[in-house]
Amino acid sequence: MRESGLSERFTGSEPEYFRVQALENPGRNRENSISRLRAEEPKSSWRRARSHFPLNDAWTGCAACRVSARLLFALVTLGLGGEIARAEESVRVPSEVRLAVTSPAAGEIVRNRVTMAPVRGRAESADGAEEDFDVMVVIDVSHSSRYPSGIDVDEDGKIGLNPQQELVAPGTYPEGMVCSDPEDTILAAEIRATRQLLEVLDPERTQIGIIAFSGKVNPETGERQSVDQQDAFVKVALTRDFQSIETALSEILAEGPYGATNFAAAIQLSVIELLGLSQAQSHPQPGSRKVVTFLTDGVPTFPFGKAAQADPEDTEAAIAAARFARKAGVEINTFALGQGALTSPLALSEISRITRGRFTPVRNPGDIVALLQGVSFAGIEDVIVTNLGTGEISYDVELSPDGNFLAFVPVREGSNRVEVAALGRDGGERRLEFDLFFEKSGLTARELEIELERVKRRNRHLMLLIEKKRIEAFRARQRKRIEIGAEESD
Repeated sequence: MRESGLSERFTGSEPEYFRVQALENPGRNRENSISRLRAEEPKSSWRRARSHFPLNDAWTGCAACRVSARLLFALVTLGLGGEIARAEESVRVPSEVRLAVTSPAAGEIVRNRVTMAPVRGRAESADGAEEDFDVMVVIDVSHSSRYPSGIDVDEDGKIGLNPQQELVAPGTYPEGMVCSDPEDTILAAEIRATRQLLEVLDPERTQIGIIAFSGKVNPETGERQSVDQQDAFVKVALTRDFQSIETALSEILAEGPYGATNFAAAIQLSVIELLGLSQAQSHPQPGSRKVVTFLTDGVPTFPFGKAAQADPEDTEAAIAAARFARKAGVEINTFALGQGALTSPLALSEISRITRGRFTPVRNPGDIVALLQGVSFAGIEDVIVTNLGTGEISYDVELSPDGNFLAFVPVREGSNRVEVAALGRDGGERRLEFDLFFEKSGLTARELEIELERVKRRNRHLMLLIEKKRIEAFRARQRKRIEIGAEESD
């Protein structure tokens, strides 16, 4: 039986009631309600909130712009306010990194025709005992995702371009077309990136769900089409059946881009599904780590005001939803796709900071196809393997989002003392040593070369796309340790 909805358990005190009033009644009640909040919140928290979201006469009072009451009551029930602000400012100790080698097993002899040995294992950075993952991939299907991604998504040999921005003869493309190849749009890149993410995940450890979000627009007013409209939709509830996800992704692409961009609605629905609340379609795994992978090419433009512009209140609603997610133990990794999202990334960067996720700018939207495979649900930045006997370090490691890894380490015949080192996203480190016994035979040299080149190619691409200063420093420290060890043994 699912847990009852958070809004159903609201028993707020008078100050909490006024906090809800401040958000639910953005018109005449807002200033009075906010005044009550100002008296009860720490001054530093108030000044910080005020600086990010200044009050002004432009605050809209239309009923259509209200944030969902269910979300607001949940925010109150979870006790948000000065306590969260203080917690966010506290210094965090790096989380424990757990590390295990699953292959080769103790006493097993590894056989290859060349002196390289595969090492498989799992790394995870966490405070608790979570080992499985519930992941919601949130896809922006707003109108702007119809623009070119910048890459040949469908691999037909032609990269879609925007005829409105190119020197082309009149009549070459239909009037109003913004991407010459409909299969190379930003939305198409989001879909393909999600498909390729599925290929590197283990369904035995990871459940995946899909949410699409936008926001229908009234063509006459430019505001939300209706007061109670739904701006985010569960396309696939959490599942291990990745084939069903493939079908849903095709349907999303066929429906095409439309509407505005409501971050708050997407985050709220993600949390409801990941917690398995009474109105959820999903059944999350007990004790699993809850993660949102949030893809967007824009900034929040709903639930307030007009779709054509981002109001401060839209950002405020998104950040309030992120605080709700953080209190619920949900981590949000955001990906800002292209100039539209990077012009004003405050909302996305704050969403990730608050929920202890990662904000990743993607200047060329199409790069998300390769980049998404490098996301880490397990909180691990890097894994390297060293043969302590020879001093050779291998960076040829395929690290999956769920923390599973495959590495190739140089070895010599006989016994090899091998060390695996893992770097957590928040700076934690863990090392593990074991004996690896090697004999020549097994895979042909060509077979191993092909597999090794695949891993190298993938890692080179990711290194070009992601900021890797911390990883580079981690690898430099490992090289230094080996050099110092060699000098001491001499």
